[in-house]
Amino acid sequence: MHKSDNSFIELQHQFAAHIRNPEKHPKPAGIEERRMAIYRELFFNNIEGFISGGFPVLRSITREQDWLQMVRNFFDQYHCDTPYFLEIAEEFLTWLNNQRNPEAWDHPFMQELAHYEWVELALDTSEARLSDVAVDGRGDLLQGHPLQSPLAWSLMYRFPVHRIGKHYLPEQSPEQATYLMVYRNREEQVKFMEINQLTARLLYLLSENSDLSGTQVLQQIAAEMRHPQPEQIVAGGLSVLQKLRDKDIILGTQR
Repeated sequence: MHKSDNSFIELQHQFAAHIRNPEKHPKPAGIEERRMAIYRELFFNNIEGFISGGFPVLRSITREQDWLQMVRNFFDQYHCDTPYFLEIAEEFLTWLNNQRNPEAWDHPFMQELAHYEWVELALDTSEARLSDVAVDGRGDLLQGHPLQSPLAWSLMYRFPVHRIGKHYLPEQSPEQATYLMVYRNREEQVKFMEINQLTARLLYLLSENSDLSGTQVLQQIAAEMRHPQPEQIVAGGLSVLQKLRDKDIILGTQR
């Protein structure tokens, strides 16, 4: 490698370091400050804009100076593994969960809220198509194996993240966990619904064993509950499965 090549690579490193954190790294010599300022503002504003768009609730409950400093820290500290702008939100979530140093102003629910907001974005931009799933849309939900949509995610949080906003900022998690279903329907709309623990258990068991029928899974749940009348659990579970099918969460039965 020629000396000139090494010099150019070093200049690139200086340029990138200054863009990421101009307070820590001086700009390369010989570059006009006016032009450098344009690059600094352009790069940072692009990153901040994508993160703000991906986490609007988190952005709205965070003070301006804290938010901008957090984005700056991400921009400075984290090296993304993807060149795609649409995946910046996922990279930010990874940094938030694994690398970011906590601050005194942090909300106790911040990571869960960020994950919930990322899920909405991930489902909205997913390239999965319900029409590509091999399923019997009119299949018997008790005799067959109910098949969950790949665009329907069952989630559990310590905090009720779907209610958090400027007027609701809980400092402690409730005694009961929050179970949510976030999904994209056939109209390409991302929606959410709060579900109970039994529905979450039903969906989990269905996802774990594709050989089980709806009846078998519901009977297992009845046994776990030690319910004296398992047929009631089966009947109630069928009603739940039908409602989930109406919302494109359950697509039908496995072929």
